[in-house]
Amino acid sequence: MSSSSLLSQSSSHPLQPYGWDAGWEDEFAPYAEQGLLPGRVVRVDRGQCDVVTPGGTVRADTEFVVPRDPMKVVCTGDWAAVDPAGSDPRYVRTLLPRRTAFVRSTSSKRSEGQILAANVDHAVVAVSLAAELDLARVERFLALAWESGAQPVVVLTKADLVPDPVTLAHLVQDVEAGAPGVPVLPVSAALGEGLDLLGAVVRGGTAVLLGQSGAGKSTLANALLGDDVMDVQAIRDADGKGRHTTTTRNLLVLPGGGVLIDTPGLRGVGLWDAGHGVGLVFAEIEELGERCRFHDCAHESEPGCAVLAAVDTGELPERRLDSYRKLLRENQRIVAKTDARVRAELRKEWKRRGAEGRAAMAAKRGRPH
Repeated sequence: MSSSSLLSQSSSHPLQPYGWDAGWEDEFAPYAEQGLLPGRVVRVDRGQCDVVTPGGTVRADTEFVVPRDPMKVVCTGDWAAVDPAGSDPRYVRTLLPRRTAFVRSTSSKRSEGQILAANVDHAVVAVSLAAELDLARVERFLALAWESGAQPVVVLTKADLVPDPVTLAHLVQDVEAGAPGVPVLPVSAALGEGLDLLGAVVRGGTAVLLGQSGAGKSTLANALLGDDVMDVQAIRDADGKGRHTTTTRNLLVLPGGGVLIDTPGLRGVGLWDAGHGVGLVFAEIEELGERCRFHDCAHESEPGCAVLAAVDTGELPERRLDSYRKLLRENQRIVAKTDARVRAELRKEWKRRGAEGRAAMAAKRGRPH
């Protein structure tokens, strides 16, 4: 059967379990006319990738999709046009435009973005209850998740380690307070609790599983997949941290519908142009900011600041404001490294604040400035 014949049967298309739909069919139409096959990237290695096509999974060379821009390199979750059967070697000829992309900044000094997963509907952030909750790290993950275009979900793994339901409820509430608009689900893969609810949330779309090493991602992936697909390694008793069980990003079909992309444990989660995502994570601060006297209020010492007033009354925890400021500053630095206009604006702002600080110091000392 030709690729065009397969594409005309989108209702029973072999790639439907992997997320194929009418939108992708329309995007692919010009390549179908060229005799190419559609496929979804399920794994990427150096120079090659595994692509699931209507005829099965094939190994394809990525030579023609290696751009200078690291944001455009082939990634697990991408939809691609590949050579038909009989080509040797087979190549990925092009990638279809991404609907969403989960991106973090690299730890290199070159300030590059790194794509962790493409065309994702849900970003599942796994947080282990075996260790003390780090709400600031959760907020960081959520900022990137919102920025990706996906719907974030926080999964509190190893909930069986918190047997007291009242304590567990308080932990859920703590995370919910810092995750407006985000489902927070306590899950115990060991006991099978909470998996049905999580499965219902991610069913029918593409979910990427994110979190630190030792967060229980591989155990959670196995529970959702109904099989020991991912290796699981024991957690170190001394510090509760795990080793990197998953070393590549793999896309796997869920038995209840939808697909799951598992990722390696992330030590660092640097923001990458995630200003919109930060705003969504701290929606209550953004809303309060609209009531400030000055539209460009920095929420530091300005008169008529509604945000600082909310901190004074206890309506807004000071920890939330500190975290908000920190992520905004970090995001500004990242954007400034890649955007000359933003760099210039930041320099102007730093000079203005420096002048104001010197003037304030001079006024305190009773000297003209």
